[in-house]
Amino acid sequence: MSARRGTTGRGTTARARSGRAAARAVPVATAVGLLLTACATGPGTGAGTSSSAPTGSASSRAPLTGQLVVFAAASLQQTFTALGDRLMAQNPGLHITFSFGASSTLAQQLEQGAPADVFASANPATMKAASAVTDRPVTFAHNSLEIVVPAGNPGHVTGLADFAKPQLKIALCAVEVPCGSAAATAFAAAGVTPAPDTYEKDVTATLTKAVLGEVDAALVYRTDVRSAGDKVQGIDFPQASAARNDYPIATVAGARNHAAAQAFVDLVLSAQGQKVLTDAGFDAA
Repeated sequence: MSARRGTTGRGTTARARSGRAAARAVPVATAVGLLLTACATGPGTGAGTSSSAPTGSASSRAPLTGQLVVFAAASLQQTFTALGDRLMAQNPGLHITFSFGASSTLAQQLEQGAPADVFASANPATMKAASAVTDRPVTFAHNSLEIVVPAGNPGHVTGLADFAKPQLKIALCAVEVPCGSAAATAFAAAGVTPAPDTYEKDVTATLTKAVLGEVDAALVYRTDVRSAGDKVQGIDFPQASAARNDYPIATVAGARNHAAAQAFVDLVLSAQGQKVLTDAGFDAA
């Protein structure tokens, strides 16, 4: 069974769909040589610290087992679910639970003692707010805002200036979450004072308003526009470059499954992980 998407406070446990082929036996001399080579590489990243580069491939580390809990920004739901499936396929004894939601909400939950092994935020400020309970973060991707409108663009929206028109229905992310903070930066750069009809709890909820046709326009990440497919249309605007978000990831201090936590961080930072992210519309770190 593949990984199922979770929401804030209700993570979803997922299992790998199938087992792996039996590994071939390795001659004793070769195994000893590999062990000596591994020892000669020197110490890796210390326990409890996220690494800026992958510390090892799935084939070079012992099989991962147990439970892994990942807290991640709502905009990472599609990509992290895919990466979680990949890691569990390589490690049938590993079960990953994801909790996706507003980065600020997840950070607050971590500070209040919610059990998690990995935290990925949609901006550095939110990661910094959780610094007392996380290890050293590493930036793994970048994302930019894009205007999203329902298919057919019934409100005839062309740019940020339309967000000030009272006759249009507008949705924005709440100002305390990263997409809301980025939106405020973009509006300031454009000299526009928006007139939103609703502030949503996270970027997924904001996108949903446009998908359902409940608003004429919303401001979300370009990755969210891409994930919605032909249900919506995206409109670029020049001030998006002033509000680009950096995405950091970190293992949680005292993670219950540190080996799996570091393996997940390594996968996100790896060439495979970066391809999954860039294919979804993120900019590579």
